[in-house]
Amino acid sequence: MPRTIKLSLISLIFLSIFTFAQSDIVNKIKINGNVRIPDSTIKMFSQIDIGKDVNSEYINQSLKKLYETNFFNDVSIKLESNILTITVVENPIIENISYNGIKSNTLKEKITENLNLTSRSSFNKILLQNDKNSILSSLKNNGYYFSTIDVGISELDNNKVDLIFNINLGNKAKIKKISFIGDKKYKDKQLRNIIVSEEYKFWKFISGKKYLNESLIQFDKRLLKNFYLNKGYYDISVNSTFAKLLKDDEFELVFNIDSKNKFFFGDLTIELPVDFDSNNFKDLKNFFIELKGKPYSLNSVQKIIKKIDQISISEQFESVKATVNENINLDKINLAFKIEETEKFFVEKINIFGNNITRENVIRNQFYIDEGDPFNEILTNKSINEIKSLNFFKTVESEIIDGGDVNSKIVNIIVEEKPTGEIMAGAGFGTSGEVIEFGVKENNYLGKGVGVTADLSLATDKITGSLDIVNPNFLNTDKSVNLGIQASENDRLSTYGYKSKKIGSLIGTKFEYLEDFKIGLETSTYIEKIETDSTASARQKTQEGDYFDAYLNFNFDYDKRNQKFKTTDGFRSYYSIGLPMVSDTNTLNNFYRYKVYSELYEDNVSSFSISLKSANSITGDDVKLSERLFVPQSKLRGFVNGRIGPKDGDDFIGGNYYALMNLTSTMPQILPNAENFDVVSFIDIANLWGVDDSSLNESNEIRSSIGIGIDWYTIVGPLSFSLAQPISKTSTDQTETFRFNLGTTF
Repeated sequence: MPRTIKLSLISLIFLSIFTFAQSDIVNKIKINGNVRIPDSTIKMFSQIDIGKDVNSEYINQSLKKLYETNFFNDVSIKLESNILTITVVENPIIENISYNGIKSNTLKEKITENLNLTSRSSFNKILLQNDKNSILSSLKNNGYYFSTIDVGISELDNNKVDLIFNINLGNKAKIKKISFIGDKKYKDKQLRNIIVSEEYKFWKFISGKKYLNESLIQFDKRLLKNFYLNKGYYDISVNSTFAKLLKDDEFELVFNIDSKNKFFFGDLTIELPVDFDSNNFKDLKNFFIELKGKPYSLNSVQKIIKKIDQISISEQFESVKATVNENINLDKINLAFKIEETEKFFVEKINIFGNNITRENVIRNQFYIDEGDPFNEILTNKSINEIKSLNFFKTVESEIIDGGDVNSKIVNIIVEEKPTGEIMAGAGFGTSGEVIEFGVKENNYLGKGVGVTADLSLATDKITGSLDIVNPNFLNTDKSVNLGIQASENDRLSTYGYKSKKIGSLIGTKFEYLEDFKIGLETSTYIEKIETDSTASARQKTQEGDYFDAYLNFNFDYDKRNQKFKTTDGFRSYYSIGLPMVSDTNTLNNFYRYKVYSELYEDNVSSFSISLKSANSITGDDVKLSERLFVPQSKLRGFVNGRIGPKDGDDFIGGNYYALMNLTSTMPQILPNAENFDVVSFIDIANLWGVDDSSLNESNEIRSSIGIGIDWYTIVGPLSFSLAQPISKTSTDQTETFRFNLGTTF
């Protein structure tokens, strides 16, 4: 017999013997050691039945499944003479779990919401260690970096235990300093305005953002990255973020930024399916031409995708998807967008998981597809983005799986909720007086998606308070409805001889009529009381009394800014009109503002704005003292606030009209290495005129000033001051060269 055949035969015999030795038929199953867990439950989890042919590999799988139940501390399985014997040692049952050392119920809920071990569950040492690590991680996320945990296990009768977590919170980790290092391009002051975390100050007794919070730091990194992406830094990376212990419980939070080179838009193209009408994409192609050569911007890319989505949907192509291919050539980014039709599927079901507070209908209202509709990837992604934009959730994840039918899909949405309430307090003082502010806000009241805001402001001569309720999707109409109550007291007895008390309510709606164009409609009613003293003029005294006014207000907002915060490009055009329905004076209010932004050179932001406002009676009555107009102090530097325009004796009484023009331009070349300074130049032009009494001088003259302003981030908060030189004025105007304001939050 050849040697190779002999070796093969020996191997086959050995394999047969091994298989026979390791495989047997189970004729009987015996369970030993169980007290609490029934035999039937153990048999079910072992997945071994009588009559089954099992081997060592199958027994190992059964052992694994029994251990995974967490019911047992030890398990052994033996197969002899066709009898399978399963011997177990049960884990104790947890009777009670105590968390000592934490007085705050809110904090206790946060650290225990995702733990494995609970009362009446089986005790497991591995899960106990996981829970301990989870609590430490949650405490760290809430600023307790120095916390320690000792776990006590108290054994009870009947194989039960009590668990005691003895938690020493320690001091909260304070952010003493925030630094930005690396190739960051921008000053620390500007970058601090981007992130949410803030430096610890003893008076910031409300803000929780002054403590180290890992989840907040990750959010800060995303904010920084998006900021740079919108400035053209396509390869931006926040390489590392770390907290350096300075002393005791104080840390320096350091962001290491590598902005790399600036990129610009190159060629932008779009590829369409053959049955798409290219004429529908004419405006988009013009937008491509407009963008070419401009700094890369993530917002612009998102705007392109939004336009593509809208056009594709309007073409009623139900099963399409859009992709973009980026090709980098030196400092140019070429973008090739492609729309293609996909295989047709239908939405079988939409499942939402994780919303313990937010009502399901609030989330479903954000969907552009519904069960039974054709599945559309563009609309699905758009729905996910709408859910994220609610800002109710820490994370929003989606999963598309095959449905029960061949041509169906199931959409699973998994959300993780986060706190949606805010508390705000602040104070400021300067050449124009002092102000203290306090406010509370809930963005998702009772999980209904309704926003509730209450605030109070105490200024030198004015007190205002308001309560506003906003439903952003009233009765599923995609229209927001707002209700409000407002009260104010304007005490000008010491300066102008009168005081006005006003209380009222309003109800309104706002909706997007066209892209970036919103229309608002609102009705408001007010009760007002005007008091005067002996220092008031005879004309002012005639207006003393009680008033009732009801207005119908319209506003039109066309907003083409590239971003709402730190705008660098685009414009906004806003117009509002207040029509008197019931009024003693029948005052008609008109207001228009236009502001445009542009970058004239590297790192510069310049803006030009014009504002027009009027308040006059359509029945020829005198406009009330509280309705007369004053130039906003920030729009005319170089002049004392409220001390220009028409006068009645020695009193500045405001006007019926004002017109403003403002030019500002940042000056990055001045103090370029001063991290906490920003310098701007400005030109302010204004006119305030118009009186109801022809015997008074309406003061129709142009006021103007030129100057320089500095924003300085100090240890007590942002300080802004300006040096302005009036260019033109009237003899009655009161001027001021220097103005400052210091503000902070608590």
